[in-house]
Parts: sequence; C-alpha cells; structure tokens
Amino acid sequence: MNDFSHALKTWRAARHFSQMDLALEADISARHLSFLETGRASPSREMVARLGEALQLPLDARNQMLTHAGFAVRYKSRDWMAEEMGPIRQAVAWQLERQMPYPGLAIDRLWIIREANAVALALFAPFGVGIGDSMLDLMMNAALPQMVENWSEVAHHVAVRLRTESAALGGIPEFEEAILYLSKVAPAELSTTGPVVPTVLLHGDFRLSMFATISQFGTPEDLLLDDLKIELYFPMDEATDAVFKAMGKR
Repeated sequence: MNDFSHALKTWRAARHFSQMDLALEADISARHLSFLETGRASPSREMVARLGEALQLPLDARNQMLTHAGFAVRYKSRDWMAEEMGPIRQAVAWQLERQMPYPGLAIDRLWIIREANAVALALFAPFGVGIGDSMLDLMMNAALPQMVENWSEVAHHVAVRLRTESAALGGIPEFEEAILYLSKVAPAELSTTGPVVPTVLLHGDFRLSMFATISQFGTPEDLLLDDLKIELYFPMDEATDAVFKAMGKR
C-alpha cells in the first residue's frame, strides 16, 4: 500500500463511507476504488480531484493527496496582505464594519484573529487579545473562568467545536492542549434550555450575554480562505445591546 492508498483509505474511514458508498459518490466502480486503496492501480490527477470532492476534503488534504499520487499541488496559501487578496479583505472588512455596534472578527484555521471590528477589539482588550493573537490562548486564559458566568457550559461547547473542526480537517495538533484543558471543566449536566448557549461575560461593571454566528467562504480556492471563519456576536438581552452600542460610540 502506497502513501496515496493509505491516505485514501484513512479519509474514507474518517468520513464513514463504505467502499460502495464512496464509489457511488465519485461515480467510479467499487472494483477500481478497491484497486486504488490496495495500490494495484494508480490514480490520474482527475481521479484524485474527483475523490477529494466526493470525500469533501479540505483543500490542504487535497494537496496532500495529489502529492502522494505524484502530482503537483493545486491549491496555494496566499499571504493575507497580498494584492490579489484585496477584494477578500474588503469583503471581510465590510461585514465586520456593518456588524457594528456588535462585535465581529475573522479567525483562521488555528483561531488566530486576522481582522476584528472596534467593539470586538474593545471586548477582548482586557485579556490582551487583538489582531494577530490566538483565540485558543484566550480560551486557556486563567482569568476566563472567573469572568465567564457560565464557564463550564461555554468550555464544554468550545471543546466540542474544536474536536469537530479537528476531525473535519484530518486532525489539528495545535488544538489538543486547548481541548484537554477545556474538557477538564466540562459540566456533568448542561443546564441551558434556550435555543443557543450564550457566553455570559462579566465585563467591568457589566454583565454581557451574547451568542455568535459563524460563516465561511462558499467557493474557496485558497488554503487560507478554506479555513477562514467570520464570527459575528449578537446580544441576548437589552442590557447587553445597550453596552455594545455604547462601546461602538467610543
């Protein structure tokens, strides 16, 4: 079994596909797929692309599959500040600016903040977190359990999200420390009965209750954009709404 065969079999198992399931999804014969997984057949570049699409692999995994099969990679990882990324930066900035007075930020695969609006920067400033800093480090900040009223619930759901993202991307070692830390404080029983689990943050003299939505680019052809997430925060109550609006005027 060669590197491509091993990777194909590993990803098929990770996606919980039988050989027949994947063969049908990729529109190839189960026999040919079996030959690819045992190394008895070598894939064409088009076949690698077809299997990557059928398995819904992240772009870096598709590059790895191409390399394993002896082909050049297809997808690049551009510098965020590159000229050709200008329209992307403008689109992200447009969303974050229009999210005002509510917090909004863009994070990459490793939860590094790439962009953030003014209210988000003000919200995270007491933790020493800004553009270029890691939200993973924030999750492990020693002050957070005392400042987040429902810390056990928040920690539990962040740990679940990290595990899910890591599994979807074939494993992200940088997540392991945070997952282990957050899992130790996970509640035995979740008490939230509302439609979402808010983060209830004690921020100075204020109690802020907020939830987040997450969006991604729909047709990425770049490794950075494939993983970039835009997180927009919204108030759960009128008191939080008023505080955010006041922060947005500063």
